[in-house]
Amino acid sequence: MSTIQTAKRKSRWPVWARRGLLENIATTIIAIGFLMLFQPFALSLYTYSFITMLAGTVMFIIVSKFPE
Repeated sequence: MSTIQTAKRKSRWPVWARRGLLENIATTIIAIGFLMLFQPFALSLYTYSFITMLAGTVMFIIVSKFPE
């Protein structure tokens, strides 16, 4: 057995463009769309809830391909 550890390759992507932060933002957008869907006060929020959830889902799919 070798005691040499392989070094993790450092990503050249900026910190703000890595998967962790952007996945959290996408999840927050999906959650906002979900809350917009189930609120009983404003019809305009209900109307745009599907678009908001769809945008968050598409963002999540794209961001999941980014490096960590």
